[in-house]
Amino acid sequence: MALQKGDFILISYTAKVKETNEVFDTTHEDVAKKEHLYKEGKMYEPKLVVVGESWVLKALDDSLTTMEINKPAVVVIPPEKGFGQRDPEKMRRVPLKQLLAKDINPVVGAQIEFQGKDAVVRSMGAGRVLLDFNPALAGKTLIYDLTVGKKLESNVEKIGALIHRRVPVVEENNFTLTIQDKSLTIDMPEVAFYIEGIQIAKRGIALDIQKFIPDLTETKFVETFKIEPKPAPAATATTAATTPAPAPEAPEAPAALPTPVSAEAPAPSREAKTNPP
Repeated sequence: MALQKGDFILISYTAKVKETNEVFDTTHEDVAKKEHLYKEGKMYEPKLVVVGESWVLKALDDSLTTMEINKPAVVVIPPEKGFGQRDPEKMRRVPLKQLLAKDINPVVGAQIEFQGKDAVVRSMGAGRVLLDFNPALAGKTLIYDLTVGKKLESNVEKIGALIHRRVPVVEENNFTLTIQDKSLTIDMPEVAFYIEGIQIAKRGIALDIQKFIPDLTETKFVETFKIEPKPAPAATATTAATTPAPAPEAPEAPAALPTPVSAEAPAPSREAKTNPP
């Protein structure tokens, strides 16, 4: 079934320049490493595209409606539908000392920023530098080897993908989504609390949801800080080792036995004796 405008899809691709066969973009990590394009921290994974929203080159976006899920396709984009033809007016010669004064040490082929614009150093000589302010891919025919890997159907899948698009450094399944009536609650993982620009990302997510899932009229972000439990007291054995044991009780003395009467001793007299006068 052909894709339609507004469909949420995940695409994988490798893009190269037709004239030189040079790869300039890819969603595949192994290809990025092979072509020396790999950037630390960049996410190499299928890319979310909403068909018709120009999240990719318009010519590529327009071609998506002719594609099928999991069927590889090749899209060829001529310069006029890509980055345009090269414009000689965008070539400028700049004094070398003017660049050095801005701590820019130009090297032929290097990309630099000058006066707020990106440029490529084309040549150097006689104290002057030729800068090319044309887009790097201007005048090039582009080839995309592309596969639409999945079409997202449910609102939960779409919301998760929109969140991941804005906060790619956190795994999508770390966010908990709760939909009740027309309200969406997004429980954020603590790892996302401290990401630079997270407030702007949250605003973008809310606007995306408002645009693409208009049935949801309210979006809440919940940040819960959990207190770690205090460690348990030291083991009882340790306490016992530091507390002196009570002294053992002395054994109870045996009861005194009656003194035996000797058989040879005379019995005491019962008669009262009177003293002589």
